[in-house]
Amino acid sequence: MHHTKMRNQTQLSEFLLLGFSEDPALQPLIFGLFLSMYLVTVSGNLLIMLTILTDPHLHTPMYFFLANLSLVDVCFTSTTTPKMLVNIQAYSQAISYAGCITQMCFFLLFAELDNFLLAVMAYDRFVAICHPLHYQVIMKPQFCVHLLLLCWAISLLHALLQSLMVLHLSFCLHVEIHHFFCELNEVASLSCSNTLLKDVATYIVPMLLAIVPLAGILYSYYNIISSIHSISSAQGKYKAFSTCASHLSVVSLFYVTGLSVYLSSSISHNSHSTSLASVMYTVVTPMLNPFIYSLRNTDMRMALKRLLFHN
Repeated sequence: MHHTKMRNQTQLSEFLLLGFSEDPALQPLIFGLFLSMYLVTVSGNLLIMLTILTDPHLHTPMYFFLANLSLVDVCFTSTTTPKMLVNIQAYSQAISYAGCITQMCFFLLFAELDNFLLAVMAYDRFVAICHPLHYQVIMKPQFCVHLLLLCWAISLLHALLQSLMVLHLSFCLHVEIHHFFCELNEVASLSCSNTLLKDVATYIVPMLLAIVPLAGILYSYYNIISSIHSISSAQGKYKAFSTCASHLSVVSLFYVTGLSVYLSSSISHNSHSTSLASVMYTVVTPMLNPFIYSLRNTDMRMALKRLLFHN
């Protein structure tokens, strides 16, 4: 048994990413669509980062976390889309075993970072609205950096542990991944190893790590909404809510799409619909974030105007 397990693992040198469609006529369309979405994502998020870095008005905790979210979004979409574009151009579906594990590790790292950064941003809004007088004391620059480092540490640990679990799985010779990237559940489902390890790696750990930030976000917003209710003037209510509106839109988009993919993959095993749904949170959400933040946020709009028209 051990001998065949070793043989299976040594024989496996690559996986095949089947993507969305094997129809050659659709490939240029898929390539064009994903290339344009990728370019919009990268340029939009880089513009947000540049605006925040160059504008002193935006050197506040909220925008510090937003600049980091934009950086993570660029990295997040860069772990999956470029490889798919290269494969379409090269008429290839192959990704090496090491390449697949590496892609999966970085994907998990940036997905988890997105998760925790959204939770930290919700906490920032909670302190700003529920404890405005203590905001400067609580959200000190040093504390913000520590929060960011904590997000990185947890996410990195999670990504490495998940990847090590997958490295311990042995794979049968069936290596077709019905997806456009090495998604954890898809890769684990190809394994012919012990199912308990597979279930822990693909369902229990991610679920726990998704629940903690989500609980933090819900708790923060429950308190924010209670505080907003107690504001007597309509203008005050609107002003308080408008500072959260863009963050709330991004959180809703990320969690609704992410959870729908997760649930659809665990309920139905229709890989095609899962890979289409995962485009929403891997490509579309990072692309829309800069638009949501710059359109819904007056400070951001003003800073963008200053950057674009006064230089």
